[in-house]
Amino acid sequence: MKPDALALDFDGVICNGLREYFQTSLRAYRQIWPHTAEDCPPTWEATFGRLRPVVETGWEMPLVLRALDRGWAEADILLDWPAIRSQLLLQEDLDWREIGYQVDSLRDRWIESDLESWLALHCFYPGVVAQLDRWISAKLPIFIITTKESRFVKALLFQAGIALPSDALYGKDCKQSKAETLRQLKARGFGNLWFVEDRLATLTAIQTQPDLASVTLFLADWGYNTKAERQRATSTEALHPIALSQFESSFERWLNASESS
Repeated sequence: MKPDALALDFDGVICNGLREYFQTSLRAYRQIWPHTAEDCPPTWEATFGRLRPVVETGWEMPLVLRALDRGWAEADILLDWPAIRSQLLLQEDLDWREIGYQVDSLRDRWIESDLESWLALHCFYPGVVAQLDRWISAKLPIFIITTKESRFVKALLFQAGIALPSDALYGKDCKQSKAETLRQLKARGFGNLWFVEDRLATLTAIQTQPDLASVTLFLADWGYNTKAERQRATSTEALHPIALSQFESSFERWLNASESS
């Protein structure tokens, strides 16, 4: 059994951008709160990496650092990030759209002034580029659905030598949910559509929508998720945890839950 088309999240499935996330977040943080200390605590980067699973879109990243600076415990952020995020926006009188603009503008300036250093902070997960090449060569329709701006994804794909049609990339600039994008792909005639995502909340939200029940959902266990989320996914009906070793192999192995790590 194999899909008619394969939809993939980008960050946490194809590309690991944790180092870039932290550096961009720190730069944006210093723009928004210019009176903060120039040197951040040495523990911040590692803590930010562990907290990355709570972030759905880029504008939240500087707020994660703000939460740490304001004394929120890591465990509390993991447990109740939406409430903490809302509280910070209210207390600091912030507009999430403005934060998002600052983050994206900062990235744009960085790419324009020093593309090499920006690209160097990203790495594609082992074997993923080769697998993408195999699928593309086999004429399997591949789509990328991400909350990252398309222009940033295109720069990284170009560096990796991955060529996808212009209509195969659905970034944040599409201004629609991942569920809506999957709905559009189904309407294009892809009846057996598979979707790989590393964020459990995204997958469980898709599962609540009856018209997307035919989409086969996979949680990438190498991405930005926690051990507790991976355990929940294992016991969630119609949700398939998948290991990187499976992703690199035949589709038959994808549906074999016993091989998932």
